[in-house]
Amino acid sequence: MINTLSPMSQVGLASSPTHYFQLLHRIRSLADNYLSIEKLCDRLQDLPIQFENPQPRPWKQIDWQAISSNQIIGLDREVFLSILRGAMDTEAPIRAYTQTSRQYLENLHPQLARFVGGTVDETGKLIEPGLWEKEERQHTPALMKVYYQLTGEKITATFRTVRDYLPTDDPHEDLYRHGLHRVATEYGATCLYLWLMAHTTGALQDVLEELVQDEINHMSKFWGFGVWAFPDTSLIKVGHTLLKTRHKDYKRNSLMRTLKRMMGTLNWSSWSLTNRITLLFAFSYAMRRLWIWNDRLTPKYLQGLFDHTTLLTPNP
Repeated sequence: MINTLSPMSQVGLASSPTHYFQLLHRIRSLADNYLSIEKLCDRLQDLPIQFENPQPRPWKQIDWQAISSNQIIGLDREVFLSILRGAMDTEAPIRAYTQTSRQYLENLHPQLARFVGGTVDETGKLIEPGLWEKEERQHTPALMKVYYQLTGEKITATFRTVRDYLPTDDPHEDLYRHGLHRVATEYGATCLYLWLMAHTTGALQDVLEELVQDEINHMSKFWGFGVWAFPDTSLIKVGHTLLKTRHKDYKRNSLMRTLKRMMGTLNWSSWSLTNRITLLFAFSYAMRRLWIWNDRLTPKYLQGLFDHTTLLTPNP
């Protein structure tokens, strides 16, 4: 785990007028470490291995009793708690997320469908969860534990309704749109947890480190696989897809709707200007790191990873 501050500088970060620049430095350091080309490639190269022998990524041991409010740096405690509540509510319906993704994938790529959504019987009843769910379902309980340690209050997550599987007559386009949304939500979670790591230390940061490593693990796998499965994708195509999903009558997942909901869930209106600017910086800097990595995802490299993997052609 990165801990770029000594105890004295941790105190200074909360009170010094230069703490804004210290935060930016922490965000850059964290992103440079966790979003390095080597680590992103390692996580992507792990995907074919997980197809054959899925094994959940183990968490390191967390000293839950050591978590305290004095480990929050440069961020109002109540704002931090509201972010925790929003994050746990967002993470909670993981079963619905995984099963929707499985349905978009199963007729085109059964291996990735099994990775995200597990196996189901002929009636659609879940037999065994997928690896994505097994890893992500730890997040809401972990956030609830953190909340309890900080407040002494036991709370339960609110399970929001997730948009159902809504296929059209073009399953490839359906998967592209859904996959783009899935990568974007994993990216958003990555940036949020990195930003929270920059505002924490000690055992509290240890928990966030495990969360961010899970999100990066899944984001890199979905991103890299998507580049292989849709080699004709481009910024223009991504932008065109996002424009189509902005229409108010659009029934499927919309990034703009998701962004608006997340701003409300995370109580964005109560954030200070510094909080907002530094989070936006985290998003932009992380994307810069990801685009540097994306340049390494050449057709030859991806074919070497997925040469035994094929996209099925659905029956008309």
